[in-house]
Amino acid sequence: MSVLPSQPRYNVEDYLALERASDDRHEFLDGQIYAMAGESVPHGDICMNLGAELRAQLRGRACRVLSKDLKVRSGPAPKPSYSRRGLFSYPDLVVICGEPQFQDEHRDVLLNPIVIIEVLSPSTEAFDRGEKWLRYQTWLPTLAHYVLVSQIKPEVEHYHRRPDGWLYSLVSGLEGTLRLESIDCTLALSEICDRIVFAVEEN
Repeated sequence: MSVLPSQPRYNVEDYLALERASDDRHEFLDGQIYAMAGESVPHGDICMNLGAELRAQLRGRACRVLSKDLKVRSGPAPKPSYSRRGLFSYPDLVVICGEPQFQDEHRDVLLNPIVIIEVLSPSTEAFDRGEKWLRYQTWLPTLAHYVLVSQIKPEVEHYHRRPDGWLYSLVSGLEGTLRLESIDCTLALSEICDRIVFAVEEN
């Protein structure tokens, strides 16, 4: 992502009004608005693979996967005083269980994800691992799984919320599988990485 040039600090209400009128997607972090870069073909393929696998496994159940065009709020509820606090982001994939909870009648800001998946890109990886992950932990009590998927090798990082904190695990290799216990889904890396050609590592 890239910050809009010479921009002022916006409040949440201004950001949402601008975003709802825009054809492009932007994320919001504490008064700053960031334009989202276009995705690579591998990034798009991985997202589609993940979405297809999750949809197939969740069919007929109370949980469902949502597209990356839905914003998630990670911060306090906006106040009439035009707050600038908070993160509004567009995760690559979101899973919810039960009825979606939205910020307001526009129904475009989600509050209750149980799974968030981000496909890592060079321009956003540091943010996905850092400030975004911190906000997700702090402000999303429904979140049970945070998943980071590599584009450059068959590897998935998984944070699973437990009563005593977050458990980290790493799954690598096309023979590996990712287990999302809270939604009773198992994702094979061979399916996640279908059609992805990885560079051969030199010894």
